[in-house]
Amino acid sequence: MARRLSTGIEVLDRKLDGGLPKGSIVSLSAPPASQAELLLYEFTSARQTLYLSTDRDEAAVTKALERAPGQTGPPPDVRRVPGDAPLDHSQRLFRRLPEDSNLVVDPVDLLEKQDEDRYRNFLNDLQNHLHNTEGVAILHCLDGRSVPDARDVTEHVADVVFQLHTEYSTDTVETRLAVPKFRGGRALSETIKLELAETVRIDTSRDIA
Repeated sequence: MARRLSTGIEVLDRKLDGGLPKGSIVSLSAPPASQAELLLYEFTSARQTLYLSTDRDEAAVTKALERAPGQTGPPPDVRRVPGDAPLDHSQRLFRRLPEDSNLVVDPVDLLEKQDEDRYRNFLNDLQNHLHNTEGVAILHCLDGRSVPDARDVTEHVADVVFQLHTEYSTDTVETRLAVPKFRGGRALSETIKLELAETVRIDTSRDIA
């Protein structure tokens, strides 16, 4: 089995047989109104992380990370990706990543909206860098009203696909995580029920039919 890196969530690591294979690109697809950022914040607590923000400024992301209760490791290096030449800017930054480190792109939509051939080359270059440094990248994909055409490219190149689904009823909000794709391991046959509050918890109780 490929060597694994922790997701920062102990129960999820167990379900994934130890975590994420080193050198992996992970696509995290989630509705914009979900609490997917909590998963990203937990992920940064596992090891040194470069956090590229394409929407929010550096100060806003840094403050949110400081408020996250699960932050125990070194603070992430937060960088704002400008709208001008975002692929080139992101590429220059991730090429400096040391071994066994994380890259977070939040969200990746701005990069997906660039020229498709250049975006595909960007992903291939990222994959090669992660293979050489044994790191992990997580690309936050907004599953909203306007999904970029290159989303198929992202999920095809990704080694692991996480899909976050939120369901509403009259008195509850239920969030489930599906893992339909997992190169170097096994995809999960069942969804995982998450409790997204101040931190991420996995509901290990069995659903009552």
